[in-house]
Amino acid sequence: MATQPTIRPVQSRADRKAFIDLPFRLYAKDPNWVPPLKSEVAGMIDPKKNGWFSHAEVQLMLAERDGKIVGRISAHLDTLALTMPPEQGFGPGVGFWGMFEAEDEATAQALIAAAEAWLRAKGMTRAIGPVSLSIWEEPGLLVKGHDHSPTVLMGHHLPQYQGWIEAAGYQPAKQLITYELDITQTFPPIINRVIQSGEKNARIRIRKVDKSRFAEEAAVILAILNDAWSDNWGFVPLTQPEIDDVGKKLKPIVFEDLIRIAELDGEPVAFMITLPDMNEAIKPLNGSLLPFGWAKLLLWLRKPKVRTMRVPLMGVLKRLQSSRMASQLAFMMIEYIRRDAIAHYGASRGEIGWVLDDNQGMIAIADAINSKVNRIYQVYQRDL
Repeated sequence: MATQPTIRPVQSRADRKAFIDLPFRLYAKDPNWVPPLKSEVAGMIDPKKNGWFSHAEVQLMLAERDGKIVGRISAHLDTLALTMPPEQGFGPGVGFWGMFEAEDEATAQALIAAAEAWLRAKGMTRAIGPVSLSIWEEPGLLVKGHDHSPTVLMGHHLPQYQGWIEAAGYQPAKQLITYELDITQTFPPIINRVIQSGEKNARIRIRKVDKSRFAEEAAVILAILNDAWSDNWGFVPLTQPEIDDVGKKLKPIVFEDLIRIAELDGEPVAFMITLPDMNEAIKPLNGSLLPFGWAKLLLWLRKPKVRTMRVPLMGVLKRLQSSRMASQLAFMMIEYIRRDAIAHYGASRGEIGWVLDDNQGMIAIADAINSKVNRIYQVYQRDL
């Protein structure tokens, strides 16, 4: 049995490098892991580059045994999450841990215990994890779908982590589901009739976003998002610093024909964001843009050709949810983007998610277009 490691806080530049580098060793033999760009991970944990830190406090930790780094974890609290209604999952006393990686179970248990101790010292009474770092980034532990690579902005984890986390006393809190579908196939006739009916409705307009008005379009989408998702489990409103930083990060992979806004009587009421799977381009780079990775990536970004498109976010104003209009707008946006994804980017596969396991509206839409569950992420919780 492995000896207990020493858990220590990340303090120096060398510590931060070790924190970022560890997964490259742990996943070296996993063909489905996508090495993240190390510069992106560095930005994610840097308070100067991640607007989420404007309302969060984080302690990064390393596990070391015999001079070797064998694990890592983040312990963090989100001041906005603390103000959310408890019935939506978070609320007073809730802290988080994430960015979890461990070489063995002894290391996993020591890391989780250290994160819990930090949260208790901050007055937290319940721990939720893994959430890395924000609920809007990479929440949950992969428990189904280890046999294929994740799409852009999705996590991938070693299968043994599930048993280690559950052995630490954690219970399931929520499942986040992704669906895949063959987008080269047209939708069932009943769905096509719904779309055609919408096209005849003069009240409805489905438009592409205008990238030359990036900030204005982002504000329109954010307003719908914050309304549409406000009652969801785990909802924490996005702040302006986060929006600014996410905008900088995603702008290179924002393409006007892949993001649609639905208007009803001239009012924006729904949106759908689709991203080409950038992981297909960065996987061969092994985490570095040097020496020639940057050139390859720039060339790809100019005119990406991908197999997979990911839909990370959709939303319709609350007052329209559960109405026939909401599903009609969704099907219209999905179909228009599906056509352009094939014609302009060579895509053949779509991935929708994540979707909360109790989001009956989105699950019904996914079922209606013949998509299948391909990945499940489990969020865990434990009283401290």
